Amino acid sequence: MTLFTGITPLYGSSLQYAGPATLVWGWLVVSFFTCFVGVAMAEICSSFPTTGSLYFWAAHLAGPKWGPFSSWCCAWLETIGLIAGIGTQAYAGSQTLQSIILLSTGTNKGGGYFAPKWLFLCMYIGLTIIWAALNTFALEVIALIDIISIWWQVIGGMVIVIMLPLVALTTKSASYVFTHIELAPDSTGISSKPYAVILSFLVSQYSLYGYDAAAHLTEETKGADKNGPIAILGSIGMISVFGWAYILALTFSIQDFGYLYDPNNETAGAFVPAQILYDAFHGRYHSSVGAIILLCVIWGSFFFGGLSITTSAARVSESKRYWGNNASLPVWFITNNFQVYALSRDKGIPFSFLWRKLHPKYKVPSNAVWLCAAICILLGLPILKVNVVFTAITSICTIGWVGGYAVPIFARLVMPEENFKPGPFYLGKARRPICLIAFLWICYTCSVFLLPTLYPIAWDTFNYAPVALGVALGLIMLWWLLDARKWFKGPVRNIDTQNGKV
Repeated sequence: MTLFTGITPLYGSSLQYAGPATLVWGWLVVSFFTCFVGVAMAEICSSFPTTGSLYFWAAHLAGPKWGPFSSWCCAWLETIGLIAGIGTQAYAGSQTLQSIILLSTGTNKGGGYFAPKWLFLCMYIGLTIIWAALNTFALEVIALIDIISIWWQVIGGMVIVIMLPLVALTTKSASYVFTHIELAPDSTGISSKPYAVILSFLVSQYSLYGYDAAAHLTEETKGADKNGPIAILGSIGMISVFGWAYILALTFSIQDFGYLYDPNNETAGAFVPAQILYDAFHGRYHSSVGAIILLCVIWGSFFFGGLSITTSAARVSESKRYWGNNASLPVWFITNNFQVYALSRDKGIPFSFLWRKLHPKYKVPSNAVWLCAAICILLGLPILKVNVVFTAITSICTIGWVGGYAVPIFARLVMPEENFKPGPFYLGKARRPICLIAFLWICYTCSVFLLPTLYPIAWDTFNYAPVALGVALGLIMLWWLLDARKWFKGPVRNIDTQNGKV
């Protein structure tokens, strides 16, 4: 969960659907329901404090009969979500870089260079390859970048949230920000207000996940059964507050709502946050330098996010088995759940023997890293022809990642209470309503990301996420029915138990 990576790329489209009010209040609504998901996961984390893995949780909560199938579904949803997550960061990073180049070379009105689709795709592929290369050959660099990333997010976020409204020559009124609803049927093709409101929530639903990673940070700390739930709920609380502040900073700083989407404006109408930043700094200082600097801060966030997700998508949690107690690597890197390698270790991916191989020198699952990069690149190829590629990739990412949360939560909802060994954070009788609300909210979230986002539906506006997910999940379930159910047993235990505790 980071401040910029979720909100920035979808801010413009969500604002356009129904205006500022639904965007601003939608963040609070989504934050409210996300808390139910977080609380449900916090209880599970407290029960399994040393195994911060949805894959492991799903297997054990579902019991011996349904555990293999539960972990199979969870692992594949996570894998799909994480790989698509690399694509979301690569696309958004390329979009931000496109705006940086445009403003740096003179703006759209001043003869600046606006990267065409083929170059945009090259930037997308380039970022993906850089992340894969760093994850293969530069573990020590990743450790350093992780430390830089934390401060980059904190300081950069505070600077933008505070500076932007102060720099803007004028700010919108509170009445406009909190009450104004405005549809754009000429641009979106959507004239139904309820439908537009639903779509305006997408930015919040896309931004508010990833908090399961907080559990990984506490796996090898003292009091993990208490610190894990605190980390999950704390991360949700922090991103909810600072994310809303970021949305308010952008929205209050709008100078001309209609001009944001004008293809003849300074940023070619391609990236609304970039135009808001440009209007603020150019309006006061008659220079775009400030906007370019802040866009570089945002781009850095995408770079760090993509690097981290590539790490998570490719490798496995039992890193000590392979990397040892390397003190120079941060805890999240040593203990994180790196999905493709974990699934291939358990023979849950075709040609698993290939993807679980470790690089002979660097001792990392390099084949898994480059598999994730290759699939990510394939997801981005429609950039050349389709205008809603980012919508499709974010849909696949969100449905996979958040859908992975639903599996252990549903297992916890239906399991006999006597089979659950509670930790310090225990919901008691409240677990059924909380888990039910969390599960239904996840189902709703996954459903809305399958909806068309532009009308009329044509080849260049088609959200291909339902087709891509339908084919992928259909093949995965067919494999389970025909073969995998006969031998797949779920996560392999590679750690010992002492005194009855993991």
